[in-house]
Order: sequence, then structure tokens, then C-alpha cells
Amino acid sequence: MTPELTRRGRVAGVVGLVAAASALAAGGRALDAIVIPVAIALAAGYVQVSRVDVPAVRHVTPPDGFVGETREVRLEFGPEAARDGDASGPSFLADVRVQVDAGLEGPTAPIRASVGTEPVSYAVAYRERGERTLGPVDLTVTDVFGLFERELVVDETDAVTVYPPRDPVPTRFRRELYAADAVDVSRRREEFDRLREYTRGDAVRDVHWATTAKRDEIVVKEFAAETARNRVTIAGGTEVRGGEARGRGDRDGRERSGFGAAARGGDSAADRSASAAAADELARATASLALALLDDGVPVDVRLPGGRVSAAPGGRGRREVLELAARTGPGAVTDDEADVTIVADADGARFRAGDRSVSFADLRREAEGERTTGDDAERRRADDAADGREVASP
Repeated sequence: MTPELTRRGRVAGVVGLVAAASALAAGGRALDAIVIPVAIALAAGYVQVSRVDVPAVRHVTPPDGFVGETREVRLEFGPEAARDGDASGPSFLADVRVQVDAGLEGPTAPIRASVGTEPVSYAVAYRERGERTLGPVDLTVTDVFGLFERELVVDETDAVTVYPPRDPVPTRFRRELYAADAVDVSRRREEFDRLREYTRGDAVRDVHWATTAKRDEIVVKEFAAETARNRVTIAGGTEVRGGEARGRGDRDGRERSGFGAAARGGDSAADRSASAAAADELARATASLALALLDDGVPVDVRLPGGRVSAAPGGRGRREVLELAARTGPGAVTDDEADVTIVADADGARFRAGDRSVSFADLRREAEGERTTGDDAERRRADDAADGREVASP
């Protein structure tokens, strides 16, 4: 795009023309005072802006995360961003605007920066699950006087994966899904195995803070898993009002027809919205249950319209489950013989295990009650310990 005068540039041009006319009427002696500096500034600004090339840009993407989290993204310009190492060029002033996916919330105002000399950082909020795109980047280049501007588009994109929210699942329900004689992993946590580097998806409770404080990386504890666990199979699908499940999701979490795409013949916008909402509820319920079982040390097989995964306890298994839940779309249940079947619609999800059926909302309330009871018991133990210390003190 060719350089255009800014508002300041137009004002400067008008002032220069008026000064030139006044100088000519007065005999030309005032040309040196106003007209020539304005003309030089306009010429220099035009040349500076017109010679700017589209810079190399690289997104330093944040870690994948859950809906509701906010992360920082950094944009690097110039040689440090070039993949081939050959992107040298002069720095310039610009207003930076970053386009982000509809499932993300990025900066609403342009970021003023010296492109080529410093990186640009901005906050992005994760609003909807799925693989979300960062970029392209719009640059409004200006000269040092702010007289000319030029629009550039850097078609450089990157992606982050946004996981569905995770909710607690009550202990009673989880234990009913695997062998009654299995020893809970929390009762074997004294069987320490080794320290290792943090892997995305590891539980925060496993972080070894003393070692982490001595290093520049997060270190987690790993425990021996000597107790055999039955594998739990989870199958999920969606229903909409009327009983028909909509089309299956592709690997990007978008339905090939209807879910985030052009409508099929006869499908209404309301139907597509209900299908998308049902898929979100399915992903949320599935991720919550699967992660809770993995935290218990129970392997899981998860089968959703977007694919299937066999996950073992640990960071890698958690990440595989979360990535599947993030990309799945609506579709029918694919396994009627699973240990637990999750059926979701736009209003929520239900868990079916054998002849039992319970809503996910009821399970969340039960789990919150467990947490409240546990917190109260912990406070009572702390108060009793404090009272004991006071009695023992001289």
C-alpha cells in the first residue's frame, strides 16, 4: 500500500501552502522560515515510509491452557524472527494490531512499538476450546514526524490449543468405575520413585518446590505405580432436541458441516448453535472425568466423535486426553459397551454407568460438597493443633 498523509501530515501540508502563498505575497523572504522545513519533513517522511518492507515476524506462543485462562504472547520482529536468518532491515515506528481467532480475546487497541528493535507483548484470554489461531499481524507504519502512514499485513500465524474447563468429580463416583480392591494412588504417594522435568499436564501437587527453586526449570516428583488398575472406558456423544446427533467433528474441533462451518441444507442456525453447545458440554464432562481417573492412577480409553485415545497416568496421558477433548465436535456415541457413557446436549451432560444415570451438574455439586467438608476438617485439625501448642507452652 502506498504512503498516505496522516492528519498531522495534512495539517502540515496546509500550513506549508499557506506559508508559501504568504511568502510569495510578501516578497519570498519567509520561504526559509517555514516552507522549506515543511517540505523537507514531508519529503523525508514519504521516503522513510515508502522504503519499509514487510518484516519477518514470529509468534512466541504461550503454553496451551484451559478456557478462562489468560496468557502472554510475544511478537519478535526482524532478524531474530527470521527462520532463514536473513531478515535484516531498518527499524521503524508502527502501530501493531494482532488479529486473533474468535475463540480468543486479544488486545483491543493498537500497540505502539519500534519494530525491529524490541519485541511486542500482549495478553490473550482463552474463551473457547479448540485449536485457536494467532495472527495475521497488521502494521500501520509511520515516519518519525508522524506525517505519513502505510498499512502492511504480515501473514504470519501460529496456533494454541485451548482445553475445555475442568470440574471436580466426586470420589465415590470415580471409585465405582474401577476395581473395588484397588489402592488409591494417594495412599501410595510415599513410594517415591524419582525427580524429573515438568511435562505439560502434570498435577501442581507433584511439583518439588525445593528442587525447582534451585534450578531454572520446574521439577516434579514421580511415584512408583505398583498397584494394577483396571482400565476404564469412556464413550461420549451428543444429542440435540429431537434426538438426532449432528455431524462428526474433524481433527480441528470443527464440524465439517454445521459446526463452525457453512450450514447443510435444512439445518437452522439454532440447530447448529445447539450442536456446538452440546459438543462443548461433552468435552467438558469427558475431560473432567478422564483427568480425575488419571489422577487416581487409573488408565482410560476415551472415545469421542473427534477420535479416540488410550491414556496412562502421567503428563503425556493427560495431554492426549485434553487435546482430544479440545478438538472433538458433536456426534453420536460410538461405543455402547463402555464402562461409562456420556451423553450431552446444549443444557448439560449425563453419565450412564450400567443401569445408573446421573447428571454432570449433580456430580459437580457433590464434589463441591466433598471439598467444603474436607476444608472444614482441615481447619478443625489446624485449630486443634494450635490449641495443643498453647496448652503445652509454659
